[in-house]
Amino acid sequence: MRLWRARFADGGLPALADRKRTGHPARFTPMQVAEAKALACQLPAKAGIPLSRWSCPELAAELTARGITDAVSPSTVRRWLREDAIKPWQYRSWIFIRDPEFRANAQRVLDLYARTWQGVTLDADEYVLSSDEKTSIQARCRCHPTLAPGQARATRVNHEYGRGGALAYLAAYDVHHAWVFGRTEPRTGIDPFMNLVTQVMSQEPYASAERVFWIVDNGSSHRGQKAANRLTNAFPNAVMVHTPVHASWLNQVEIYFSAVQRKVVSPNDFTDLAQVGNRLRAFEDRYNATAQPFQWKFTTSDLDDLLARLDRHTADHQEESSAGPAT
Repeated sequence: MRLWRARFADGGLPALADRKRTGHPARFTPMQVAEAKALACQLPAKAGIPLSRWSCPELAAELTARGITDAVSPSTVRRWLREDAIKPWQYRSWIFIRDPEFRANAQRVLDLYARTWQGVTLDADEYVLSSDEKTSIQARCRCHPTLAPGQARATRVNHEYGRGGALAYLAAYDVHHAWVFGRTEPRTGIDPFMNLVTQVMSQEPYASAERVFWIVDNGSSHRGQKAANRLTNAFPNAVMVHTPVHASWLNQVEIYFSAVQRKVVSPNDFTDLAQVGNRLRAFEDRYNATAQPFQWKFTTSDLDDLLARLDRHTADHQEESSAGPAT
């Protein structure tokens, strides 16, 4: 404080302004940095540039070609983009919603997760099962034994392997009680799926339950009304509920399958299919001993927000298309 008081006493308010600092002045202005980031957020093809994605060297060359900056290095461009976590060289694929009944079908699933059905709260003896198949789990017999991790060394898995066959893993997950029922089959299909259904519905509390809701996707093993009728004919207290088309992410069993992939299957080093099956069954027991229901947070309000964003995206895309290509 003494320093600032002395400066104020000597020169008044102007003396409190920042004084000139040592060091090299900034070579690029904030406006140039902002324009570089804006360019990185554009698709190259929109500007008539024959690239699918930007790389930092390509961005640096384009900034110079457009006269936005003088010569600039790719590392400088990379540093600018890192400030806002912009990575135009990466991409993620996605599927646009095309199910005309998407909201209605999605809401039915979300309502079941919240223990309601058609606006009525589920009773204690009504259950919700999320089911699907994990296809083609291979037994890759490595040509050399896998080496355990050591100091400064990751687990080492031999690249070469012999094929020991493949099997399908079918599972039904009790959403509100965090319990998994699984089985292995040579392949997927209607019969293997119904084998899983019979395995679950033949035991309590599901056999005598008032209703058991089976949430499934639109895979060929359980697609359409025929599959729903087949289930109800075999077990009158069972109700099949389909997720929307291309919306398996609404099926909670997929979360369990992701754990299976990470903790059981990868890096896929098995001597034969029997070892695969034994490992899966042992993991089921281990999982059921400690599992808690998933903390599912995606609600119907989130669903409405998602659909509203997609509507805006569609409208913007249509406006761009009607405007024609950029010149």
